[in-house]
Formats: sequence, C-alpha cells, structure tokens
Amino acid sequence: MTSPSATPAQARAIRRRLLERVADTDDSHLTVPAGTSGWQPFGDGVQIKVLHEHEGILSYLLKLAPGARLEAHRHPLDEECLVLEGVLKVGSQTEVGPGGYHLARAGSLHASISTQTGATIFLRGAEPHVDQLLV
Repeated sequence: MTSPSATPAQARAIRRRLLERVADTDDSHLTVPAGTSGWQPFGDGVQIKVLHEHEGILSYLLKLAPGARLEAHRHPLDEECLVLEGVLKVGSQTEVGPGGYHLARAGSLHASISTQTGATIFLRGAEPHVDQLLV
C-alpha cells in the first residue's frame, strides 16, 4: 500500500510550520525591553542604556534632557545615529528630528550635539567615553 504524496503547497506548509517551531526555540536572540531599567548617567543631562556589545562595537541609546549638550568629540569608528524622539542639533546648522539619520565617519571631528526639546537617540559604533569629548 502506498501513501499519497503531499502536494507542493502542503509540503511548503509543513516546512513552514516546522521551521517556525525550530525558530521559536532558538534562544540566541536578545530582546531588551523598553522602560526605565538599565539607564546609567553619562554626563550632565545625558543617560546611556547599552543594548548590545560585540568586539568593541556598541548598540546603545542616549537620552538627552532638554538643554543637554555633548561637546565636540572624535570617533575612532563610524558611528550611526537614528533619532527616535525629539530634535538634535548637530553643530550650529544641522537639525535631525524623529526618524532622521546621522553618520559620523571614523576619525572625523564631530561637532557638538545639543537639544532644546530633549531627545532619545539610537547609536551604533565604538564604545563612547566621556573623556573623548573635547572640552
């Protein structure tokens, strides 16, 4: 007695369900919940929340209070910034609002960053140090 073969659509559905079960048990993922835990001071009016670190590259959040400022500084590696809330002023001319992206190239002198509104930003780059600020 031969069993009936699955149609291609049935085979895809079985494969999809199987892969979903395997993926659902994979504990190598990292989820950092939103909220107030994990924030650390990082200068006057600035807090940092590290999300992930690997080989000296960090993914992190900075929360700047209204009126906060980070002085000019250098970047040892490219640093990507995405504004999540508020408005950042980069130097004296560039404003970056929610959803805006800013890239600071490795070795560049980065102009000061300030905010009148307060801001929360996501960054990915080298581990930041307050002593990198040129004050």
